[in-house]
Order: sequence, then C-alpha cells, then structure tokens
Amino acid sequence: MRPVEIAFVETQLDEIAEIEGRIAVFVPAEGNLDQSARRINRMTRGAIEKLREQKGAEAAAGTLVSLAHPAGLKAEAVDVVVLPRRCTIEDARKAGAALGKARGNAALTVFAGPHPKAAQVAYGIAMRDYGFEDHKTAETKEDARRVRLMVSKPDEVATAALPLLAVAEGTFFTRDLVNEPANVLTTTEFADRLVALKDIGVEVEVLEEDALQELGMGALLSVGEGSDSPSKVVVMHWNGGTKDAAPLALVGKGVVFDTGGISLKPAAGMEDMTMDMGGAGVVAGAMKALALRKAKANVVGLVGLVENMPSGRATRPGDVVTSMKGDTIEVINTDAEGRLVLCDVMHYAQERFKPAGMIDLATLTGAVIIGLGHENAGVFSNDDALCNGFLKAASAEGEGAWRMPLGKGYAKQLKSRIADVKNVGGRPAGSITAAEFLQRFVQDGMPWIHLDIAGVASVKSETALAPAGATGWGVSALSRLVADKFEA
Repeated sequence: MRPVEIAFVETQLDEIAEIEGRIAVFVPAEGNLDQSARRINRMTRGAIEKLREQKGAEAAAGTLVSLAHPAGLKAEAVDVVVLPRRCTIEDARKAGAALGKARGNAALTVFAGPHPKAAQVAYGIAMRDYGFEDHKTAETKEDARRVRLMVSKPDEVATAALPLLAVAEGTFFTRDLVNEPANVLTTTEFADRLVALKDIGVEVEVLEEDALQELGMGALLSVGEGSDSPSKVVVMHWNGGTKDAAPLALVGKGVVFDTGGISLKPAAGMEDMTMDMGGAGVVAGAMKALALRKAKANVVGLVGLVENMPSGRATRPGDVVTSMKGDTIEVINTDAEGRLVLCDVMHYAQERFKPAGMIDLATLTGAVIIGLGHENAGVFSNDDALCNGFLKAASAEGEGAWRMPLGKGYAKQLKSRIADVKNVGGRPAGSITAAEFLQRFVQDGMPWIHLDIAGVASVKSETALAPAGATGWGVSALSRLVADKFEA
C-alpha cells in the first residue's frame, strides 16, 4: 500500500465546528496553549485544559488522550497530544505516529499551526498509518483515508515533508514485500515488482539463471536447486550523482521462502520464513525512496532472489560448491544459505561496478537475535568511517543498530577439511562467523558494512512507527546515510 495522502492547508479556525472525523491538537505539558488549542478549548467548554491538568504533568512527549464525541463539535473525537516546547524530531514523529494509530479509518484534521516540526509530525502519521490488508476481503472507504495538516505556512511544510514522505513510501514498499506470502511473492513476482521501479526513473536489469551460470554464481545457484522457482539477480541503478562517480552498492539477501532445504527447519514457526527476503526488501525500499526524493547520488542495488526448498535436486550437506570468486565452499548446513547468495552477488557488485562502498543486508542468523533481541540490528564492518556514518544515520532515524566485532580468531571456525571454506562455523559467535564468511568476499580496500537484520525486519509487537509485522527497518537510515555521505 501507499502512505496516506496528507494535504497541507492554511490554518482555518472558523471551520472547526463543522469538521467531521477526528480533530487533533497539540498542547504543551505546561504553559500557554496555542491559538488553535485555545479555540477548541473554548468550544469544548474547557475540556482541553481539564485533560491537560489531569494528564499533562506525568505525560511523556507524544502522549495522546482522546476526547470522544465532544460537545459543540461535529467531530467524533478530539485527540489531544502532549508535546514539549523544545520538541525534538523524535518527539514530533512519535506524536504523528500516535495520531496515525488512533485515527483508524476516520478522516483526520491536525491543527499544527506554526509548529516548527510539522513536517516530522506528517512523517510520523504516514509511517504509522499502515496495515497489510491485501489478502483481506473487507472493504475500506477511500474517502476516509483523508488527512489534513492545518499549518501556518503550508507550502514550506509541504516542501520539507516531501523527502520524508518519499522515505515513507519506500518503507511501505519494503513492508509490503516482507509481509507478502511466499505463494504470491515468488522470485518471478519479486523481480517483476522491482522492474516496475522503472516508472520512477530507476534502471532495472534482471539476470536469469542462464546468465548466472555463465557468470559462475555456483554458490547462489546451489541454494535454489531444490525449488521450481528460478533463481535471479536483479540490479537496480539510481544515477542521481555525478556521471562518473563510483556508486554506493547495496546488496540484499532475497530468499523468498526458507525451509532450510535438506537441513529442514522445525515446523513450528516456519511460516515466518516468508520474511527471509527482508534484506532484499530493504534494498528495494531504499532504492524507491532515493528515486522518489531525487537523491543526488549514484547508488546501485543488487538482490539475489532464490527459494530454499528440499527436493531430489536440492544441495545436500557435505556438497562442495564453487563461488563466482572461485573459492570452493563446503556446505555443512543448507539452512545457512543466505551467505551463499550474498557472497556471489557481493563479488559481482565489486567486479562490475567498482563501488565507493558496499553495504549488504540480510536476515542472516538467529544468533543475532540471541545477542541483540529485536531492538538492534547487528552491524559488522571493515571501515570505521563508513560504519560510524551508518551508526549516526541509524541513530538519527531511531533505528537500532549495534556494532559487533570481527577477527581472525572467528574466521578460523570456518576452516574446511575438503574445501577452501565451510559455510558455518558452529554455534559459538554464529552471527560473527557468518560475517567473517562474507568478509572473505570483500575485496582489499573496499569499505564494507554487513547488516544482520534478522531481529528487526519483522517483529511480533508494534514499534514506535510501525504496527506488528514488517517494520521496513533500514530504509530511512540508508536514505540518511546517502544524504550525509554520498550526495553531491
């Protein structure tokens, strides 16, 4: 789905009494109400002030209290949101998210007046106003999705909100992909949805199995051997920077469903493996966001699309496969398949594009969830400058990320008796040895980050800006990183 359309309108206090749906107004925990809050307070016979007296002192920034069926108004509710005088970006986004969650299917009119963070409020509304209902039969009223932000300078706020809403749209694209069931989002359907990005200026190529075989991507192809869905690599180019400037490469793991292959996963919870293409989903969403906001940078996104299924053709534990780089890999566990996909796509990205830096994203290991839970993605890097830039961007966007170590001692766990390397290193430090495996395919001098997003790509409980399910984690952080470090 697309984010709700938000209209930015000059504040009109005279029409308050006639507004239907929900009305929202911001109040400080203490101090004077602004003009719109004072008007609504008078019309509701002091109800706004009474709510603030009851809730304001202990309320955290962004707290929402609803006044249902207020006397003197046609609105079904007035949502009173507490915001501090010195409102941060995080405060404003949380306030918007609270409104996006509370409104349900009702039309919403927000009186933001001269609030300096009104664009961030709009972003919060858009990001939280999401529900994956493509496979539900209930109809929703399109006219009820209307949101108006009443502000003092609508043109200025709309301009400030434009790149933010582009990021929201990219995030929704990621969420839709990650939430989609595997019988719908096959490798072919995934590729088709990426090809559609041509409509917004992204150049897209699809490499089919014959091309992958010619390139020597034996590691990636081994993962999809047991499936009837063809393995593919999709390459997306956004050329918004200087013509000859080396691009940033984003590489995503796109396992559209992961049974574990011959190393079959337990049945309980296997339905969640529709999200094992989360890394590819984030790359796709980031590319869409960059194109929509017309980023002044060159970025190439590459995703390896496969399905990991058991069959008479499937790769077996103990098999040896050859990567595009030429390294031989002993497959100890066919459920450690994501790194086999990534290593070939990473090598291809470096050989073809000579990027200025490379970031790979994958729902790679359960071990990272044991270590970091669902609050932070694991961050592994060989380059402090690029890594610190990403961590700063993630922090600014409220997306949890924590740097983890690398080292030769961990790499020793991957030593194989019969091949150059094996694909797992045992249970100790499982997320680190997975990153060490990938680092083997990073060329000398290439700034690189590996993001293990297994714990943050899809969650069972709602987050500040998303309902339960796919979060779209990473789209906003990558967009900000590009803006901070790669835009001309």
